[in-house]
Amino acid sequence: MDWLTIILFSIGLAMDCFAVSLAKGIEYSTYVSADVRHWHLPLLMAILFGLFQGGMPLIGYLAGSVFVSFVSRYSSWIALLLLSCIGGRMIWESLAKKTNDNPTTEHSAKGGSVDMSVKTLLILAIATSIDALATGVVFVPYPDWIWLGAGVIAFGSFVLSLIGWWIGCLMGTRFRLKADLIGGIILVGIGLKIWIESLWF
Repeated sequence: MDWLTIILFSIGLAMDCFAVSLAKGIEYSTYVSADVRHWHLPLLMAILFGLFQGGMPLIGYLAGSVFVSFVSRYSSWIALLLLSCIGGRMIWESLAKKTNDNPTTEHSAKGGSVDMSVKTLLILAIATSIDALATGVVFVPYPDWIWLGAGVIAFGSFVLSLIGWWIGCLMGTRFRLKADLIGGIILVGIGLKIWIESLWF
C-alpha cells in the first residue's frame, strides 16, 4: 500500500459523489438560486458524502471479509434501487410539468421541486458509498494504512462533492436546463453504472 494507491482509490470512489453533486447543483441553481447564503446545503451534502465514503471502507475492514462478501453481493442492487427511485421520481416530475413552466417563477424560486432534505441527502450518501464497502478488504493486509486511507477517501469525496455542486450551479445559471430531468437521468445512470460494474468486475 502507498500514497498513490490511496489517492487513486479516493478519486475513483468520489466520482459518483461528484456526479450526484453536479446534478444537484444544476437542479438547485435552476429552480432556486446559486446565492452564497445557501452555502450550508452543499457543505452538508459534501460532509455526508465524505463521511459515508470514508466510513464504508472502514466498516468493511473492521467487519471482515466474510461480512463484506455477503453485503457486497447485494450492494449494487441496493444502490440501483435507491438511486433509481430518487432519479425516477425526478424524471417523472419533470415530464409531468407543463411545457410552459418557467423556472424563474415565484413558485420555482422557492424551490418547490428541489429536494435537499437531510433524508434525501442521507439516501444519496448511502447509495453512492455502499459499493465502497468492499474497498475495506483491500486494507486487511495493511492495517497501518486503514485509518489514513479512510481519511483520504473521505476528504476526496468531500472536496469533489463541493466541486461538483459549484460546477453544476454554474451550468444551471448559465444555461436554461431541464434540471430535474437531467438530474434524474444522472442518478439512474449512476445506479446502472454501479450495478453493471458489479456484474462485470
